[in-house]
Amino acid sequence: MTSQQQVQSLLKLDTKASKRSTLLLEQPVTRQRRDKVGLSSFAFLFAEMIRYSQNRVLGIQDLEAKLNELGQRVGVRVLELTMSREKIVRRETRVLQMLVYINSVVWRALFDKQADSLERSTENEDEYMITDNEPAILKYISVPREMASFSPGAFVSGVVEAIASCCQCPARVTSHVVPAEGMPLRTVILLKFDKEVMEREKRLESGK
Repeated sequence: MTSQQQVQSLLKLDTKASKRSTLLLEQPVTRQRRDKVGLSSFAFLFAEMIRYSQNRVLGIQDLEAKLNELGQRVGVRVLELTMSREKIVRRETRVLQMLVYINSVVWRALFDKQADSLERSTENEDEYMITDNEPAILKYISVPREMASFSPGAFVSGVVEAIASCCQCPARVTSHVVPAEGMPLRTVILLKFDKEVMEREKRLESGK
């Protein structure tokens, strides 16, 4: 193949890629998506996000904080997108309704399924837990033994934290791997709401 033929071949490939990109950008965001990102492609991207973050931090806590920050950037956009697709004009500002929205609508948008459970702590009334028995983001992620305390789910906790903040229910959100029988990757997203949020909930419940 001559150099001119190689150039022409590359131009054809570039044109095809451009057309695919244009078609993707022309799709309305309000329409429910039909195409899905392959899990292996997502896992590769997520692994690169971890690698990128790991090269810019000094320890495990800093790494989780970095992933949480990246997740928050995604969370703001996911809330806007899901509200648009669900034709919702008002954000949920009550704790339980907001958590149900995350547990169902947001989880389906991100992982094509609903979270496995939503519970309130029996010990602390300001704590709630969202559980995913088989989190997609951990399927191809292997945590080294020397980093056993590291939870890659910090990215998801960032998504949840951003949505809670946007819904006027600020909370400290953390991710914990809690293995169970037959579910070694079972992950619990723990939300601890600010004191002001819980006081507001009590006032609303009492009708004051």
